[in-house]
Amino acid sequence: MIETKVKTKSSLREKAEKIKKIRCKNLIVVIENPKNFKNLGTIIRNVNALGAEKVYVVDSAHILPTDWQDMRNKVSLIKTSASAIKWSFVKVFDDTQACLNHLKNKNFISAVTSPHQKGRNNVVLHKGTFTHKKLAVWFGTESHGISDLAVENSELCINIPMFGIIESLNLGTSTGIVLYEITKQRREFEERKKLNA
Repeated sequence: MIETKVKTKSSLREKAEKIKKIRCKNLIVVIENPKNFKNLGTIIRNVNALGAEKVYVVDSAHILPTDWQDMRNKVSLIKTSASAIKWSFVKVFDDTQACLNHLKNKNFISAVTSPHQKGRNNVVLHKGTFTHKKLAVWFGTESHGISDLAVENSELCINIPMFGIIESLNLGTSTGIVLYEITKQRREFEERKKLNA
């Protein structure tokens, strides 16, 4: 029994090392003040499955532990993320400005997401280009969306086209759709660079 556990842990580590090579480097997903652990777990799962590099959480209400190791042991996050929290780096910020300052110091471009045009440069998801060297994609709260402060400090506002009576998606669903397109573009861009080198 112990031997099986050791083999399983070892094979998971090997898989994690292989995946590290194809992860979308310098792609950070920022979740601004999430209210729902289930959605947060789903987002972390999406980030891990689609290969974004990190998750930043603006947590003004202090619902999360600030230490990543403590987060990795939180049962509600383990369950809702299908254990992706154990394999995904998550950093917590007290407020939006602190996160923006950190990203700016690291030379990241911020792009917000909204079902409505809010930013100076509104981009429909499938028509945009998201191959910026360092990109942080922001998602707002389930009820109020993205903050004005995040919009004011972003270079893009990404919209998912809607064709129904309902003009919004669950936060977990919208992160999956947006990240699928962005990670696909970034991987294709990296492949072209390798071929042309």
